[in-house]
Order: sequence, then structure tokens, then C-alpha cells
Amino acid sequence: MYKHLLIPTDGSAPSAHAIAHGVAVAKATGARVTGIFVAPAPTPLVFEGLLPVGYVQPEEHAAMSAAAAARYLGAIEKAAQQAGVPYEGVTVTGEYAADAILEAAVKRKCDLIVMASHGRRGLAHALLGSETQKVLSRAKIPVLVCR
Repeated sequence: MYKHLLIPTDGSAPSAHAIAHGVAVAKATGARVTGIFVAPAPTPLVFEGLLPVGYVQPEEHAAMSAAAAARYLGAIEKAAQQAGVPYEGVTVTGEYAADAILEAAVKRKCDLIVMASHGRRGLAHALLGSETQKVLSRAKIPVLVCR
């Protein structure tokens, strides 16, 4: 049925739940898994002699992103290895996670996206948006949302 699953992760508990489901689906269908971590784009705001709160130098941002990617994608790799499922990990940097997830699904010819929903409501949903909702509304392939 499915041949290639894309499993995005942000390292959260809901993502861990989606990883377990995605790997189980891959094992049951004989599919392979690509894990994706979308690292946030670095903050470009720098004023002469003044750095915004939370600003990090580009080298530090790259190191932090690489460490997070290794940790988050490592969880998918471990689950896939334990299940005997072929695995590949991908890290991209982008401002919008949904765009990167959809682009990766097309580029890698995935036929199912398995991802988490954080279940945000109200003001948190309005301010943060929902990357899952954006993927659901624009995906050309099935999306399995895990909660």
C-alpha cells in the first residue's frame, strides 16, 4: 500500500507518538521511512552594536540546529532500526516548517506523511498557527495526524 513515509519531528512528545505510529505503518506495509527535521531559520535582525534578545551568531545557530537534528532524527532512526524498517534522515533550514515538509514529500516521492498535532487551541493556535493544519490543507498525498 504505502512505499515511502515522511515523518517530521520537532522533538516533542506528540512527535514521539507520531514516530511510533509511522514506523508501525511502515513495518506493516513494507515501506521505508524518511525522517525530517526543519531547523528554524536564523534571526536576521542585527543593529549596529545592538543584538536582539535571544540572538545567536550564525555559527552557534548552525551548531544548535545540527545538535537538535541529530537528537530528534536519532529517535526516528532508532525506532526504524528496531522495527527493521529502512530509514533516511533529512535536515533542512526554513522559515516555514509546513513548506519544507511538503517540498520534501514531493522531492523524495513520499506517499504518506505521518505527523503530530500539538492540539493547540484559542490564542496559542492563532499566534503560533498550526503547521499540521497547513500540511493537511495543501498536501497532495495522504496525511496521518497523530494526537
